[in-house]
Amino acid sequence: MRKFIKKLIATWCLIPLLTLTACVDEEEYPNTAQGNFEALWKIIDEHYCFFDYKQHEYGLDWNDVYNIYKVRARDEANKYQQFEVLTDMLAELRDGHVNLYSAFDNGRYWSWHEDYPSNFSDTLQRRYLGTDYRIASGMRYRILDDNIGYMYYGSFSSPVSDSGLNEILQYFAFCNGLIIDIRDNGGGDLTNAERLAARFCNEKTLVGYQQHKTGKGHNDFSDLEPQYIEPSSNLRWQKHVVVLANRGVFSAANDFVKYMKCFPLVKIVGDQTGGGAGMPFTSTLPNGWTIRFSACPSYDKNRHQVEFGIGPDYPVALTDEDFLLGRDSLIEFARKLLAE
Repeated sequence: MRKFIKKLIATWCLIPLLTLTACVDEEEYPNTAQGNFEALWKIIDEHYCFFDYKQHEYGLDWNDVYNIYKVRARDEANKYQQFEVLTDMLAELRDGHVNLYSAFDNGRYWSWHEDYPSNFSDTLQRRYLGTDYRIASGMRYRILDDNIGYMYYGSFSSPVSDSGLNEILQYFAFCNGLIIDIRDNGGGDLTNAERLAARFCNEKTLVGYQQHKTGKGHNDFSDLEPQYIEPSSNLRWQKHVVVLANRGVFSAANDFVKYMKCFPLVKIVGDQTGGGAGMPFTSTLPNGWTIRFSACPSYDKNRHQVEFGIGPDYPVALTDEDFLLGRDSLIEFARKLLAE
């Protein structure tokens, strides 16, 4: 039987990076609605990494999903109807890293943050930043009037340079504490998350574990491999830090929270993060559509899953009362915490 090449492309962000990492042979399916359905179901069945965890959390049964959606994959369906069936099937995984890309639409699962309060307002944030804030390494930053440093990093896709971080930390050198706001940061380059986190530790620190798929079975994984953050050789911060998080914190930003929780001078304030703990890979269906899915799971330092998010040290929500007063509840809580 003829073979087609399945391209696996590793990324750690919401938008896949075009970096080829591996190829494996797969059985070829016909370019029909049923053929594309069968190919997609099998790719996920053999390579997705959270089946057991999600079966435990909410009863996911991938074989039942097959039986439910197979009857909808009719060959007479047009491409838009086929796309709807496949994206509905993928939504059963409840995974923001699972996306189906076609020329006319991107299938996505966004309920991991859409079904929850935002706890973030860019209108309020502009009141704190003003108009004379500084910008460096993708971060907007300034010193608040109580001598607390505030920096907002909206995407880990924005490059972080050592020289830029040096300038930012020097600017905050005489501040009483630092607020790092990553609310609504949907991820990006994991290297940026590691480079930023390295400015807040003073010794090699265990921050979690990772596994890799070793076979096609749902439980075929390597042993847990430890992940470490090593202290930066550049300027490092030695005072208290508060990281502000909400449900919009995902993927590489989720990992940044995982790292920062391991450092003694850091506290997390706000809401549980959105999760996204699986390293994504991509593959191609017979009709040319691209599927991205989680293939390598990661865990926190206690070997707990963080796929569905990381809880804060201090749960704080943005209140209507504060909003009407022009106050950001999370920022104000962080300022009081740092003042103590």
